Amino acid sequence: MSEQMADAADFAACEHLLVGGSRSFFWASLLLPARLRQAAAALYAFCRLADDAVDQGGGLAGLAEFRERLDCIYTARPPVSPTDRAFAQVVAEFHIPRELPEALLEGLAWDIEGRRYENLSDLTAYATRVAGTVGAMMALLMGRRDAPALERAVELGIAMQLTNIARDVGEDARLGRIYLPRDWLSDAGIDADIDPGALHHGPALAGVTERLLAVAEVLYQRAARGIGALNWYYRPAMHAARLLYREIGLEVARHGHNSCDRRAIVPPLRKTECVLRAGLAALRATPPEGFEVPAEARFLIDAAASRAATVASQSALERWTRRFDERAGWTIDLFIRVEQRQQAGLVRTGRPPSLRRPTR
Repeated sequence: MSEQMADAADFAACEHLLVGGSRSFFWASLLLPARLRQAAAALYAFCRLADDAVDQGGGLAGLAEFRERLDCIYTARPPVSPTDRAFAQVVAEFHIPRELPEALLEGLAWDIEGRRYENLSDLTAYATRVAGTVGAMMALLMGRRDAPALERAVELGIAMQLTNIARDVGEDARLGRIYLPRDWLSDAGIDADIDPGALHHGPALAGVTERLLAVAEVLYQRAARGIGALNWYYRPAMHAARLLYREIGLEVARHGHNSCDRRAIVPPLRKTECVLRAGLAALRATPPEGFEVPAEARFLIDAAASRAATVASQSALERWTRRFDERAGWTIDLFIRVEQRQQAGLVRTGRPPSLRRPTR
């Protein structure tokens, strides 16, 4: 794995991409601790640039370039791109298995092929690769390698991707793509082999979009339990990401599930409401277990969790987290001891004791 360290300028380049690339991800990232925000920006930058390389005319050549760049990141060859150097440092520091970004590139290859998805299972396999991978990597950044937490993180990524697909039906069709399950289209009376350019809004297509958002809603609710199992200082950002993306689907629903003639945009005021609700949701701790992860995502969980036994050293963030917990625990203990002394003083003298520091 590359040992070349990224500098502040490299991470700044990643954060610049984040600001201009995904408003929802950016809003949520502002609630992360500063060090983790940098790592999340590096992760986003690599994924964003890989997607752009495929989408913006690069095709197979763009994909081959990113596979070569991934080789540099996971070997001793130094990456030459600022974003790659930052991602390489994150990969090394947080012990991210190569299978995760490799799965992302596999999903992008399916886009190049123009693959259509026969049913929800096939679409889930795609969403796992292009978005569940991001959820799994984010879980690793937050120090969680246990299967229940990883499962909920992957499901959050899948839910976000299903929301994106529901929002972008018309935009994707104009690019010659249809992601909606073919059997769902048939069920709604739409020709499963329809030319993307002939796809138009109507009750039938709206019903398919509504059906997809209903699946995403279930996953959002399940993901909330995984977020509740995180350390409290990670929960606001993750709940914000969940609620902001969920709000996109609600915006699609408000307009009759019409995502052919318009693109759903969440107004800033409603985004602010989501962030405030995320803060309230973060107060509640919940166990992540209780649901079975989609079978199509199992390989990601196995890849990420299998590294738990082989990681020999703590990341810098994990050490910081431990020190933070120790400081918080020490502070709480101090308040308890002060309170006990105050109560003891009240019992003995009937008046509050002096808070002056005792002489030695």
